[in-house]
Amino acid sequence: MTYSSTMTTHAEAYLQHRRQLGYELKKDGQRLLAFARWADRTGHRGPLTIAMALQWARMPQCGAPIYWASRLSVVRCFAQHRAIFDPKTQVPPKGLLGPTRQRRSPFIYSTVQIRQLLRAASALSPVGSLRRHTYTALFGFLASTGLRISEALRLRRDEVDLDAGLLHVSASKFDAGRRLPLHPSVTLALHQYVRIRHRHHPAPLFPQFFLSAQGRALTHGIVLNTFHQLRVRLGWAASPGGRMPRIHDLRHSFVCHTLEDWYRRGVDIDRSILSLSTYLGHRNVRDTYWYITGVPSLMALATKRFERSSGPDRGGQR
Repeated sequence: MTYSSTMTTHAEAYLQHRRQLGYELKKDGQRLLAFARWADRTGHRGPLTIAMALQWARMPQCGAPIYWASRLSVVRCFAQHRAIFDPKTQVPPKGLLGPTRQRRSPFIYSTVQIRQLLRAASALSPVGSLRRHTYTALFGFLASTGLRISEALRLRRDEVDLDAGLLHVSASKFDAGRRLPLHPSVTLALHQYVRIRHRHHPAPLFPQFFLSAQGRALTHGIVLNTFHQLRVRLGWAASPGGRMPRIHDLRHSFVCHTLEDWYRRGVDIDRSILSLSTYLGHRNVRDTYWYITGVPSLMALATKRFERSSGPDRGGQR
């Protein structure tokens, strides 16, 4: 077999094929092209080998093992494709450089910390602007519904029916869209926000439910920056072995607090977890279990239920 085509040409053809199938491959596509261009710069003309894949994956040498593994996984998928056309292609074994993902413990907000966040948001400057009301409503909404921040920022006014206490979440990620009930306390808080928003912007040009002080749609970057300011102001630090508090951790916290409430009320967790999964917009219940974190309060409730269910039988034996 002659090797007249460059590795970059092969990589571009592979990416075009995958994208025609519906894969975006933004970050992975950039990484694969970086590998292919590196291979071409070295003068390589021949089949893809494990040795060259490893050499590139370990760049830079100071990189973390999980970073190396993620780089190698991109080349591995490409190698599997190339092996169809070139049998001399060597496909790196799966897990050769270890796992590509590592779950760091999320920050689970206590009810006290959620109140602290809302109080800090309500004190945002400038005084008298819509900004402090928007962020108080937004963070309270996320903590109470478990929605993704992207879903909340896309939410339109015509998708929020406060009179019926219903929310329509449009299609996002792997979710085809869903209608969700709102707790009366959430409905009341959103009613208050709507009145204040209308006072500031009675005829907004943007359809989004949550608006900036200028009446525009909030961007993800601006919300993240505001949250960072509040986090610094509150002096929050990372949990032991975990990470710094994030907005997305409000979703993790919602799942944990929901389970705690179910345990206290004696709800059948195994039967109800599917409804929670649907509420969160997960395609598979396994995605919901990913959000469950063994915080002490939740573990204590689970332990008590287990002790009750495995108590003495009629014969006095355990």
